[in-house]
Amino acid sequence: MSVPVVAVIGAGYAGLACAVELARAGVHVTVFERSHTLGGRARVVHKDHHWRVDNGQHILIGAYTELTRLLRLTGGSPKQLAHLPLTLHVPGRLHLKAAAALPAPFHLATGLLWAKGLSWADKVAMVGMMRWLKKRDFRLPPEMTVSGLLRETRQTPAMIELVWVPLCVAALNTPAEDASAQIFANVLRDSLAASASASELLIPRVDLSELFPVPAARYLATRRGKLRTGNAIDALHPVEGGFRLEGDPGSQPWPHVVVATAPYHADTLLASTGHCDRLAAQIDALPHEPIVSVYLALGKDQKLPEPMIGLVNGATAGPAQWAFDRGQLGGPEGLMACVISASGPHEALPRDELILQTHAQLERHLGRRLPSPEWSQVIVEKRATIACRPGIFRPGIRTPMRGLWLAGDYLESDYPATLESAVRSGVACAQSILAELGYTG
Repeated sequence: MSVPVVAVIGAGYAGLACAVELARAGVHVTVFERSHTLGGRARVVHKDHHWRVDNGQHILIGAYTELTRLLRLTGGSPKQLAHLPLTLHVPGRLHLKAAAALPAPFHLATGLLWAKGLSWADKVAMVGMMRWLKKRDFRLPPEMTVSGLLRETRQTPAMIELVWVPLCVAALNTPAEDASAQIFANVLRDSLAASASASELLIPRVDLSELFPVPAARYLATRRGKLRTGNAIDALHPVEGGFRLEGDPGSQPWPHVVVATAPYHADTLLASTGHCDRLAAQIDALPHEPIVSVYLALGKDQKLPEPMIGLVNGATAGPAQWAFDRGQLGGPEGLMACVISASGPHEALPRDELILQTHAQLERHLGRRLPSPEWSQVIVEKRATIACRPGIFRPGIRTPMRGLWLAGDYLESDYPATLESAVRSGVACAQSILAELGYTG
């Protein structure tokens, strides 16, 4: 009996997760990727000769179990992720650290009890909101925004500024006034309201290409999978027996094709079939939010008080919401990654000004003068994620055409457009293909 074959377009986290699951079942997979770097919108970037940085800083939480399963499956080392107790640290303003050794809900309750920088009114407000959500089984009106949720649960100004808004922007990459309260509640349900391990922060110690894409590529190579980098697929043409890929050096039709590109490439490929115009138009209409990463190499002996700290964001405070000490996370000593999530006034700033403002913001938060950067870089992903708004259309893995599938972080999910959403969509896509094939390896 012939072995099933599948083409996957896109070697990001979704496409590679799909390919790994298919290969694990014995399917022969070929992955096409237009770039020479693996990872899609979560990848390493080579800058100025010896600097290797990510195109954006990603955080995982312990609740995001599918990606960590795939890391184990493909031979990744547990040491590639720093496991930190849930910690919210804003220098001089807030320190809240969950008690990792205690079961839920005592891990969070103990951390909240001993939190510095929050009044009793703030702590009562936080507990009140979590109880309010649990009472409703974390099910909210579909039109509710995160700002609406905070008003409904009477959160204090300090809780809004120091905890909820930064968490919302970090998790959903969408401003609180626009963000879906339901998706935010899902994240809280599976992290803060779950076990201590589920609320852990998992921060990559290696670059985002090395974390999963490179081990996934090695895994595929040992299972007769093929990875064609630098090979763009420009169109899909329905033919007898499946699809012909424009740009594929081979000539055989593919009975199953997975479009695992960013949504703004997926719509073009779908439209090229001549049978997915409505779906292509819906994906083309998806709103997006940017992520800006400001890297500052401050030199040896420069450290942050925690591997990750919060930065008060605003018109007078500064542009960034979070700063990561890459030196404490397996990178060069003194390299800081400052993250500006979602849209805002910073988008109008020249890059040099953005570097100056972020440097000054770090100085204010740390309460000391910092050396001028030995090296700096601004990386802008203008369409880093979809805007996670109430009622936004998120398609499923199936398309109107038999044998044509979708995978990506923008697909229907309980979670926002994260690495976990990407790999879950890829795994779900692979499972559906295998079920349709009736193939068990």
